[in-house]
Amino acid sequence: MPIHAEAGKLADPATLENIPALMSAYYTLSPDPADKAQRVSFGTSGHRGSSVKRTFNEDHIAAITQAVCEYRAKEGLQGPLFIGFDTHALSEAAYRTALEVLAANHVQTRVSKDKAFTATPCVSHAILKWNRGRKGAELGDGIIITPSHNPPSDGGFKYNPPHGGPAGTEATSVIEARANELLADGLKAVKRVPYAEALNAPEIQEFDYIAAYVDDLASIIDMEAIAKSGLKLGVDPLGGASLVLWQPIADKYGIDLTIVNKCVDPTFRFVPRDKDGKIRMDCSSPWAMSVLLGMKDQFDLSFACDPDSDRHGIVTRDELMNPNHYLSVCAWYLLKTRTQWPASCGIGKTVVTTNLLNRVGAKLGRKVIETPAGFKWFVPFMTSGECGFCCEESAGGSFLCFDGSTWSTDKDGPLLCLLAAEMMAKEGASPSELYRRLTKELGQPVYQRIDSPVDDKTRTVLKSLTPETARMEVLGGQKVEDVLTRAPGNDAAIGGVKIVTEDGWFAVRPSGTEAIYKLYAESFKDEAHLKSIQQDAGDFVARLLASK
Repeated sequence: MPIHAEAGKLADPATLENIPALMSAYYTLSPDPADKAQRVSFGTSGHRGSSVKRTFNEDHIAAITQAVCEYRAKEGLQGPLFIGFDTHALSEAAYRTALEVLAANHVQTRVSKDKAFTATPCVSHAILKWNRGRKGAELGDGIIITPSHNPPSDGGFKYNPPHGGPAGTEATSVIEARANELLADGLKAVKRVPYAEALNAPEIQEFDYIAAYVDDLASIIDMEAIAKSGLKLGVDPLGGASLVLWQPIADKYGIDLTIVNKCVDPTFRFVPRDKDGKIRMDCSSPWAMSVLLGMKDQFDLSFACDPDSDRHGIVTRDELMNPNHYLSVCAWYLLKTRTQWPASCGIGKTVVTTNLLNRVGAKLGRKVIETPAGFKWFVPFMTSGECGFCCEESAGGSFLCFDGSTWSTDKDGPLLCLLAAEMMAKEGASPSELYRRLTKELGQPVYQRIDSPVDDKTRTVLKSLTPETARMEVLGGQKVEDVLTRAPGNDAAIGGVKIVTEDGWFAVRPSGTEAIYKLYAESFKDEAHLKSIQQDAGDFVARLLASK
């Protein structure tokens, strides 16, 4: 996919999302239940869509929320449901719709104090904190309304069950099916009250998500070391939900932190265009992060989060760190410094995240558990303490508290940002410098992901692969050692294939949230070897499609 001519530049105001039209479409357009594209569909991160495309409208949210109410009733859950929403235009509208349905179903619901935006990790942390020591009917769960880093036109809806992380297919398949039944039946079985009535319902209570999160940070990050270091830190919330967290964090722990952008605007006009020309609040993209990169010399370390704050972007005086690079340093640092964690505590990673993590694990004598893409797969490993740190290449990760207890089971952007500051304070070197030291010892990987449009045929072919149908003898001039269509860490289907040699690998899988397929490749030799792997991978995909 070629780089757009306007990538890294602010959008012309005339091209910004038409927010009034977007909001009008949410309320005035209805999905056609007979059109598969307009039905409720839970991907790797919940249901996503756009109101103007009839894929994220009031009817969708009413149906999904009713389905969640019925699901939790069937599961016997009577504890509070913690709900949050990010700064996308459709998020607050969807939040209001959801609240109307939750109140009508008499669900004990915890809404943010002063109706503030709520970061995804705050919801996960709140669920786990409530559920600690409780069981059965007392357990709580949550809803997070966000399309993550997606463009301003999009909306998203996620359900987090009592384990605090994204729901697995055992829950989402039931919720999705019931929501589509409700849509097909004209929402007749959806219970709902007016928004003003919902706000005054006794089941709807305020909860201070900010204090609950900020006050507990010292249990997982050495905030004192950061404060004593005198590091000058900068942060750009990218117009997202982390904005409400950073000043309370700075004030409580006495750290020198400057918020460089306090704007919240649903057009996200202050975020430069991404590589494809779209406004996408991706804090791992050098194009979207070009403004903060231009300020890197003003700070010892700076960072950013996406709108719902489950992703991180780390900017040193040298660079915007590639997520794979930073996550490898995180694993090395955490397993070295968290001495209260069990000695058997390992690393969790998705199959498409850098294999440098495997080398870190081998060096430290720790197991590495590989799962399919999607943070939901890490939940059992984080709640059991089997993995101390879990991550995925799309700039997402979380880890255990100092004492080995579970902090969150969803990705946590602010946490990973603060960890970078702790590293620099205690190691006396930036995460970039630490990465160079690490790769000098373990090898320097070269990694790239290429996105291409996907149609239903390609998606079906990739998802149906087996080790037998995806056979390959040589990749990048080396003998193929392994062909994976199931993740070795939990034997779950990866929705594609990963082919591995001694010094490299590639993987290909359709996205669960966008109409693209992703081709990942990594070499531990050099750029030329990476190109060779990509060429072989491209030929492999072409042969697959030609044979079907």
